[in-house]
Amino acid sequence: MSATRDRLLDAFEGLLIAHGPRAATLDAVAAAADVSKGGLLYHFPSKAALVQGQRERLAELGAADVAAMRAAPEGASDYYLRESQQSGGPLDRALIASARLAEEAGGDATAVLDDLRRHWFEALVEELGDPALAHVVQLVGDGMYYNAVTGVRDDTALADARAVLGRLRRG
Repeated sequence: MSATRDRLLDAFEGLLIAHGPRAATLDAVAAAADVSKGGLLYHFPSKAALVQGQRERLAELGAADVAAMRAAPEGASDYYLRESQQSGGPLDRALIASARLAEEAGGDATAVLDDLRRHWFEALVEELGDPALAHVVQLVGDGMYYNAVTGVRDDTALADARAVLGRLRRG
């Protein structure tokens, strides 16, 4: 992917996060990326193409995260819970931008988000061997992520989640 294309997607995501889909016009994206409108149109000939580029970016970042989750020495569930406390990184920005797009578009706009959530769930089931337990871990991670993106600091959340997971595993 080219540096200009990345800058355009960064600008698009930034506008989506800060101001929502209606403010993320082609002119606004070009200005925010410091790229001419022609340069934007070279990479993304329409707003639909820009949206598709953002979805592809989320899918790539999500696939890398799922691969890291499956390869994590501490296990998929611990990785998932730990990473659920992170915000501000490229995957987080892509997730929030996609959620902002889905607010307005609905329908197939959530397909990439749904696929990513399913892949995280499958990785948890592979490790835990129990779909119900995997679902609980995913919901706990959702809560931890919500706290992270809203600025709620909880220094014991990860340790508490690990302790509860240990108890649930023992039955």
